[in-house]
Amino acid sequence: MKHASRILSVYSSDTAGVASMLYELGGMTVIHDASGCNSTYTTHDEPRWYQMDSMVYISALTENDMILGNDEKLVKDVCRTAKELSPAFIALCASPMPAMTGTDLNAIGEEIREKTLLPVFPIRTNGMDCYLKGASEALLAYLEHFCREDVQKTRELSVNILGATPLDFSVNGTVEAVRKFLMEEGFRVVSCMCKGSSPGEIASAGAAQVNLAVSSCGLAAAEYLWKRFGTPFVAGVPLGIGYAKRLAGELKKAAETGENLYSCLRRHVPDERAKAPVILHEGVFASSLCCALEEDFHTEANVIAPKMLTPFLRKEEDPSPECEDLLAELFAKAGTVFADPFYKAIVPEDVPFVSLPHEAFSGRCFRRENKVLAARKIPDWRKIC
Repeated sequence: MKHASRILSVYSSDTAGVASMLYELGGMTVIHDASGCNSTYTTHDEPRWYQMDSMVYISALTENDMILGNDEKLVKDVCRTAKELSPAFIALCASPMPAMTGTDLNAIGEEIREKTLLPVFPIRTNGMDCYLKGASEALLAYLEHFCREDVQKTRELSVNILGATPLDFSVNGTVEAVRKFLMEEGFRVVSCMCKGSSPGEIASAGAAQVNLAVSSCGLAAAEYLWKRFGTPFVAGVPLGIGYAKRLAGELKKAAETGENLYSCLRRHVPDERAKAPVILHEGVFASSLCCALEEDFHTEANVIAPKMLTPFLRKEEDPSPECEDLLAELFAKAGTVFADPFYKAIVPEDVPFVSLPHEAFSGRCFRRENKVLAARKIPDWRKIC
């Protein structure tokens, strides 16, 4: 029970990560789950649901189907729907119950593939892991199926943006600001995975000279493109002024040398005795914000990488608390806490708090507070706390 949360919410699930990553790509995402659960993955976790159509469906799993194993119903429903809607592909993933009972989505996917003649890829989810894991595996599966081999590297400086979803970057213009900054720095943006780019642009990802992983769910794709096309990658988000410029320089260096650079980890760790600021957000974003504070304010900060956020990228010194109580202890020792407003409930009143909304944690509750920090001056938090 020590690892149970008494106060805090949980992050979006791996199934939500799958739906979000594949949202704009013209496929059909089928989550094997009970009727009525679709609103969890769409209206609550997906801010594009009200402006953009996408084929995200629930299998309407019943108790009898689960106990007796009526997989034929799922196959028939998916095949009938695919015939009516003609999706570009079908992605299958599982909620907790089919994952617990061992539903064989690989076999189901193979049967659907034979009957529909469409690309079908099951994605390993259980509805209990963090959204980063599901989004990461969904992007990797998509690239394995659709990334073209017959592309040539562009002659001009070019880049793919990997791991951009509204779960980490909301719909406040941050992804667009990153794209604009890269273009101003002389890069041609081949694709943005997966927000604002067409399937055709993503299929040509191998033409880019370098990749920029802006979140943890883009790291596996970055490594895949490096192994398949030899495209180097850099991990980081161009936040602030100084760090954004530094990141652009590192992208150009990676394109020239072929070296992979974990840019956001090139930050100093404060002295343990200092009451330094702490930042809790998705790992690449949080580390990049640390770099930005160091570049623009000469302030060193710590990153907290909680276990429930499934940290993919962290320094050895970054604390990774396993439960709410340990997290509260870390907050109590901090000079300032940068985190989603939901965390304020376990931050002592005498510790300054800076709101850093994270859509994968608090949904749309604080969307209006979510500021664009990419390639622009970061507000001086010391004057607003």
